[in-house]
Amino acid sequence: MDFEFLVTSFVVVASPGTGVLYTLATGLSRGSRASAVAAFGCTLGIVPHMAAAILGLAALLHTSALAFHILKWLGVAYLLYMAWGALRDGGALSVEGEAGARSAAAITTEAVLINILNPKLSIFFLAFLPQFIRADEPHPLPRMLALSAVFMAMTFAVFVCYGLLAASVRDHVVSRPRVVAWMRRAFAGAFGALGAKLAFAER
Repeated sequence: MDFEFLVTSFVVVASPGTGVLYTLATGLSRGSRASAVAAFGCTLGIVPHMAAAILGLAALLHTSALAFHILKWLGVAYLLYMAWGALRDGGALSVEGEAGARSAAAITTEAVLINILNPKLSIFFLAFLPQFIRADEPHPLPRMLALSAVFMAMTFAVFVCYGLLAASVRDHVVSRPRVVAWMRRAFAGAFGALGAKLAFAER
């Protein structure tokens, strides 16, 4: 595996984004096990984008303004919904006294949707993966599948680390109502900002 690919992938994966934000929030609000579930869901959410890039479907998002904008505004709406949920009591990202009180299926569904509803990911992988395929590569499809598998494994590992780090300070958060209130506002603001950034994104 190319060292350049590993380094570039790590930088991309570790950079703060919606998946990192959701995994951190889940670790803080529900503990280490839930954060691992969130990391799994976020990783699962990039599979359709990678598949689209490999099959060439991402080119449709790049060339079709309608397809791109439909998916983009669905993503914006979902991020704003996550921001609202972070603020309200009992919302998706509210801090609970009992870790793991929320079902793994619900956390996985939210995590998957966060990444699926981001059309920029398909376009990113369409531009990213071919850079590491040689022009004379005899079997480009297996090569792209291998690169995709490595990227997903790295995504899961890095996100789990983020989640465990957040979960390690969870007890200090849930015991301080003022900190909880500020944490909710911070995550709500971050999701809102990511939604606004996506709203202004172009193909």
